[in-house]
Amino acid sequence: MIRLLCCLAFTTSALALDYSGLDSAKFLGPIVIEATVTTEKYFTEGPAMSAEGDVFFTNTGEILKFSPKTKKLEVFRKPSTANGSCFDAQGRLMNCEAGDGTNGRVTRTDLQTGKIEMLCGSFGGFPLGGPNDLTIDSKGRIYFTSRLTNTDPAKGNVNAVYRIDPDGKTSRILAAPEIDMPNGLVVSPDEKTFYLIESDGRAGRARNIRAYDLQPDGSVTNMRVLVDLSPGRSGDGMELDEQGNLYVAAGLHKPRGTSETLDTHPGLHVFSPQGKLLAFVETPEDTVTNCAFGGDDLRTLYITCGKHLLSMRTTIPGQPRYRVGAARK
Repeated sequence: MIRLLCCLAFTTSALALDYSGLDSAKFLGPIVIEATVTTEKYFTEGPAMSAEGDVFFTNTGEILKFSPKTKKLEVFRKPSTANGSCFDAQGRLMNCEAGDGTNGRVTRTDLQTGKIEMLCGSFGGFPLGGPNDLTIDSKGRIYFTSRLTNTDPAKGNVNAVYRIDPDGKTSRILAAPEIDMPNGLVVSPDEKTFYLIESDGRAGRARNIRAYDLQPDGSVTNMRVLVDLSPGRSGDGMELDEQGNLYVAAGLHKPRGTSETLDTHPGLHVFSPQGKLLAFVETPEDTVTNCAFGGDDLRTLYITCGKHLLSMRTTIPGQPRYRVGAARK
């Protein structure tokens, strides 16, 4: 394992966030590089912990499995177009599969049998597009984001957020033009708030974290911007601890040909439910994408970043919803 010192070495500029005076050690420990992919092309994403404690995450063209106990990294499925991932209460792996960006799907895999079930592949008579990230609530309702190039609703689906109910019915709860580029999403521990990351790199588009009131029927109302990450790179994925704080992967080390600046520092950010920046730890390379709580005590945060799977200890456990299966104590 390689331990990295957490330091800030940025020039002063007009920042969307104020990084001064943070006591990050109150929330986050040092970064550990747990595993490194060796494929020529790589883009790690979608970490999720199984009931047995293994960490599943996606890479370009494959799903990988990492064992924290043995430190073994292996291919779970190849080929695959999976991006975001999470486990349900029965310990089944759910994936957003982007396809070619027009014909993606959301799937669920039984790890015991290997059976793959398609949960959603279309909506309103049109192909789904490119499912990106997903989360689940205590009622078993699955929420996921999907992005695609089409902007004319008469010709197909547009960028949107969907909900799959336990009976299999899919509903669209948000859609362009009221949102731009939906990305990571989570539900608060009390299930009264729905959080959504907007991460549109185009000039004048939304790069923020939004909060909505989550209604009992799974719809959302009363949008407000919790954190504005413009003009830097917005968040990608995020998770919540048991106190409702948001752990957000955001920022860049180097420009990438968009209107995004370097004002959002590259790494793991912790925000309070009120949107206050509480802690920050820099990650070693681009692009930091997503995170998930794991470990027996749910106090190990796994982070996908460039070609690495990282981890760091947290002082506050992840919310109990992330503990799945009978094997968890």
